[in-house]
Amino acid sequence: MDYSQSIAASLESGNPMELMNLVEKAIQEGIAAEEILNEGLIRGMAVIGQKFKDGEVFIPEVLIAAHAMTHAITRLEPLLAQSGVKAKGKLLIGTIKNDLHDIGKNLVAIMFKGAGFEVIDLGVDVSAERFVEAARQHQPDVIGLSALLTTTMVNMGSIIGQLRNNGCSALIIVGGAPVTAEFAVEVKADLYAQNAVEGVDKVLSAIR
Repeated sequence: MDYSQSIAASLESGNPMELMNLVEKAIQEGIAAEEILNEGLIRGMAVIGQKFKDGEVFIPEVLIAAHAMTHAITRLEPLLAQSGVKAKGKLLIGTIKNDLHDIGKNLVAIMFKGAGFEVIDLGVDVSAERFVEAARQHQPDVIGLSALLTTTMVNMGSIIGQLRNNGCSALIIVGGAPVTAEFAVEVKADLYAQNAVEGVDKVLSAIR
């Protein structure tokens, strides 16, 4: 049985119970955790991401698949650590000060985790000071700033400024419903993404 292909297909179909059963069976059969992650979970999520881009699936379906994948990755994490598999990078992410919206931010975090990144999620209503402190502590490769309100997205510029003034050299990507590519340039972000899938693609291209 090709467990990797079955895991990818199960993830695409959004069946979390079947997915976890397949992951457990693959582990029991001695298949390497890295293979389960790369050839099963990441491959399956890449298909979901492409379907989302093409308008064949929508946010609810992506969230179902993403949450299922998160549970599977949690199961694999200790095995990946034992085998010395390194993450592709480290993402620090949060919704900015005075903004309590987290669906988009959560989806971005899950998609990056599914792409092989270590993710530090600061949650919502995150101040510039907290971003700076977390960046100093975790030394991320990428920092994601999310906002859903026009009244809060204006804070992105000051957050980016404080990060840079404190010596942070991480790639900074911004996004959220009111954010535009032009605004990203204005606040001196490195990257802008319309959605989670695009965000992963742009970051992977930038760090290769």
